[in-house]
Amino acid sequence: MALSGDRQQEFAAALLDPERPAPAGVVGPDGDPCPKRFAVYRNNVVVGLIEILRAAYPAVRRLVGDDFFDAMAGVHVRSDPPQSPILLAYGGRFPAFIETFRPASSLAYLADVARIEWAWVEAYHAQDACALTASSFSGVPIDEYPSLRLQLHPSVRVVRSATPALTIWNMNVRDGDPGEVEFDGEGETALVARPDAVVEVRSLPPGAADFIDALDAGHTVEESAELAGECDARFDLSATIAGLIEAGALCAYETSSGVRFEAKGVAG
Repeated sequence: MALSGDRQQEFAAALLDPERPAPAGVVGPDGDPCPKRFAVYRNNVVVGLIEILRAAYPAVRRLVGDDFFDAMAGVHVRSDPPQSPILLAYGGRFPAFIETFRPASSLAYLADVARIEWAWVEAYHAQDACALTASSFSGVPIDEYPSLRLQLHPSVRVVRSATPALTIWNMNVRDGDPGEVEFDGEGETALVARPDAVVEVRSLPPGAADFIDALDAGHTVEESAELAGECDARFDLSATIAGLIEAGALCAYETSSGVRFEAKGVAG
């Protein structure tokens, strides 16, 4: 028999709050109340959600250790359970939670490391598309380059940080080698993309993130370059576009006359 909306809410709340008693009507095979069985089920649900976060945030887990990570993830799981049955999407709000988690407040870079990790997850599951190469622009007259509208690859994500979060992530992901990190106040910006089968994470030069944001908003190359230059005088248009092509971060462009060119080939 299906549970009513109120009963469903009661059941869900009890699953995530160990202080709550087992919901009324939860009985064992003998028809008697079974709080111990429910407690086991409750624990399995929380442990399963923590495992999802462990898989999505390996560098964060390495930085704080397994025990601290599990405790932090457990608090998050209980305060922010899945909103969808598609658990691939679960964990996206964990970086924002880390930012407010007081026991982790001494690690100013931790939330941004987590944002890089979630950007990696999103890029991995993003829609496939072929990436533009330098030869993709061979038919475009040079004087039309400024008026082009470049389309970002669906997997592209940008993570800005006031800390050296990208360096720290690189040191702690997979078999990275942790070491000394300079906190000079400059901060780092990461470009995450998966034009083929492998997600790649690169460092973006000054102003490049603003250029990418402007492209994503539909501005032309010239307009985007002007906006990026206003944000950071060190912005280098040629180097940035070359870097985006090398990273496979572009998948199409449109000329001023409305002609659209999309990369062709085998994506993924």
